[in-house]
Amino acid sequence: MANFKYRSRDKFSRQVTGAIEASSADEAAKKLNDMGYLPISIEAAHNLSAQSFLTRFKAVKLNELSAFTRQLYSLQKAGLPLLSGLTAIAEQAKNNYFRLIINEVSRDIKEGMSFSQALKKHPRVFDEVFVSMVRAAEAGGSLVEILSRLNLLIEQKMDTQNRIKAATRYPLIALSVLCLGFLIVVTFVIPRFASIYSQFNAALPLPTQALIAINLAFKKYWYLFILGIGITLSAFFRFIRSAYGRTVWDNFKLRTPVFGALTTMLIMSRFARVTATLMKSGVSILEVLDLSGRTCGNVIISRAVSNIKESVSQGRGLSEPMKVSGLFPPVVTQMVSVGEQSGKVDDLLLSVADYYDLESGYTIRNLTTYIEPLLILILAVMVLIMALAIFLPMWNLIKVFKPA
Repeated sequence: MANFKYRSRDKFSRQVTGAIEASSADEAAKKLNDMGYLPISIEAAHNLSAQSFLTRFKAVKLNELSAFTRQLYSLQKAGLPLLSGLTAIAEQAKNNYFRLIINEVSRDIKEGMSFSQALKKHPRVFDEVFVSMVRAAEAGGSLVEILSRLNLLIEQKMDTQNRIKAATRYPLIALSVLCLGFLIVVTFVIPRFASIYSQFNAALPLPTQALIAINLAFKKYWYLFILGIGITLSAFFRFIRSAYGRTVWDNFKLRTPVFGALTTMLIMSRFARVTATLMKSGVSILEVLDLSGRTCGNVIISRAVSNIKESVSQGRGLSEPMKVSGLFPPVVTQMVSVGEQSGKVDDLLLSVADYYDLESGYTIRNLTTYIEPLLILILAVMVLIMALAIFLPMWNLIKVFKPA
């Protein structure tokens, strides 16, 4: 199979460009016709490595995925065939990259793939939970219900992200403004004091000397600063991608004051909600634990979930290994234990997820209050340094000009 770049028009005469896999240009044209496009030009894509590199920067946002799931749910509920629904959604998609993916999913279904198999080819858009729930829906014939649950999961994730962004917006703006002010003082104000002082036999105060040294070092060796930051960030990301580094980093995130408790709440909420949703969707318990462990976003808790999966595979329950791990709060283990006795683990896990959503929501709303003492300390130190660097030279100049 080769890659071909194409330009085409859809049924509304809008121009669409992209790439498609095919054994020949004629086959590529046939595939485009099947997708409802009228080919204008088709040519072999020679720079595949550059194209693959650029594709990494293309993404589908959560709100776009939510809209896709919600629209497909509505169309399926109305009785529209799956392929017709996908075609209609693709025509309305504003993201060209997402439109191409939906069209490719439609093409794969026409060629005999199941819906879940076609989705699985695009892991950057449709994660393992999404694909597994669709696979369970195909087995049970309940796609409408599963799409509704998937949309709830996606909207819950979007809501959490939006609340965190709103809570951290003020501290980030405050720090950005202060850093900008610090940069202006070091770049424009302090050098003027240095030029004035050079005309008199007077020594600059230590804070001013320090800022002048920073200014001169950055002007002379700015490329070393940028290189140093780049190397540090590269080393950090390489470290946390390693098995040991990821363990250290995830453990640090769980133990950090304020943010550690919030991270734990968010992970527990996601674990409980994903587990309950998958169980309600008819996915086997071992596959549920495998998926929820991989998607919780923390290797420490993922390992605990793997141990729970091993315990379940040996015929034991969920609650006891959760309690032994020491990572799951008592409220989770108790609710799971009660659920095992009553046969309603999924319902009680949803209650656990709702509980943690409320708790994390309260913590996020008060996040600014928790951050304020540290933020005030940082602001005070930086303002003090800038004030001393500016006003001490002025005071010394007064002494120089004062008659003996």
